[in-house]
Amino acid sequence: MLVGGIVLLFIDRLFEKAAAAGTENSKEQEISYKKSFIIGCFQVLSIIFPGLSRSAATIIGGMSQRLNKKTALEFSFFLAVPTMLAASAKSTLDVFKTNPEVFAKDNFILLLIGASVAFVVALVSVQFLIRIVQKKGFALFGWYRIVLGATILALLYTQYLH
Repeated sequence: MLVGGIVLLFIDRLFEKAAAAGTENSKEQEISYKKSFIIGCFQVLSIIFPGLSRSAATIIGGMSQRLNKKTALEFSFFLAVPTMLAASAKSTLDVFKTNPEVFAKDNFILLLIGASVAFVVALVSVQFLIRIVQKKGFALFGWYRIVLGATILALLYTQYLH
């Protein structure tokens, strides 16, 4: 958490060349297969290094490929869709196998309403996040990770958390 927070504090400076090169107006179609593959390789780093989020890894990967912040963020969220869809499908299948009564007609309507509300809230949240990052950069999230990481370490040190 701490290392990731420190990286986020300096990520804007680290990838200034992308913004200086005029890529602030780049479009999604500028993401080639090669760039996509490299960004995917960054995503794998989140599996290897504990505490490195998948989204942070893909955003850093996107910015390393000279994508602007907005495009890197959007691409990161698009990459999450198949993973989340697969995880949701697996979870739904597991629940159906153990408790098929959950999917009765009355419950199914509630599940659809819940999924629809969650989808709308997710879209609004993503747009909010993109606006924050475009205006303030990643430093706010860096400080959040540093404070959270230091708090967890302090709790572990004082043996409050086992």
